[in-house]
Amino acid sequence: MEAVQKLSDLITGFLGHIDFNNKAFQKAIFFIIFNPLYWNFGARLEHKTKFLSKLAFGSKKSAVYIFSATVFSLGIMRDNIYRDAILEQATSPFLDTPFFKGLGIACFGFGSVLVASSMYKLGIVGTYLGDHFGFLKNERITDFPFNLVDNPMYDGSSLSFLGAALFFAKPAGLWASGLVYAMYRIVELIEEPFTAKIYAERSSEKKAA
Repeated sequence: MEAVQKLSDLITGFLGHIDFNNKAFQKAIFFIIFNPLYWNFGARLEHKTKFLSKLAFGSKKSAVYIFSATVFSLGIMRDNIYRDAILEQATSPFLDTPFFKGLGIACFGFGSVLVASSMYKLGIVGTYLGDHFGFLKNERITDFPFNLVDNPMYDGSSLSFLGAALFFAKPAGLWASGLVYAMYRIVELIEEPFTAKIYAERSSEKKAA
């Protein structure tokens, strides 16, 4: 019972450092939830209706670049809003130590490597769900960073959020980082079966040809 009480006190103390009524933090939460839903359902809408390609005068390449620009811009906006929001939140004396600051730098650095290297391997079209626009790869990429984790973009981004939270010693940042990770896991459940369906349809078309 004593251990349970200590855990309860720890959680209560952790949540006590978070001001959920802060407008900047609420804005950060909105974009953390909105962004992955936007790019996932936006790409799915294009696959089903060719909406963006039609707006781009039938050019699916222009469409995917326009879509990529919007996703990238929203990502930069979300990251800046998150940073500014957590700086307004309370600092935890427990986290405000050289150890956690160093751990934060390491998490942010490794997360950035995962994101940058996966973008390099996939290219702009591959990074921003180009397969939903009709740009399908012939084989799955299996070397670094994809030999470490299945979704280095998502895992790397989650680590970068976590790194910033640890560096600034903000419990609100830790909570938001958990939400980032959870949202990525949710969109994986939506995205991966649909992507597999796209490739299965291409395989069926090749066999029928």
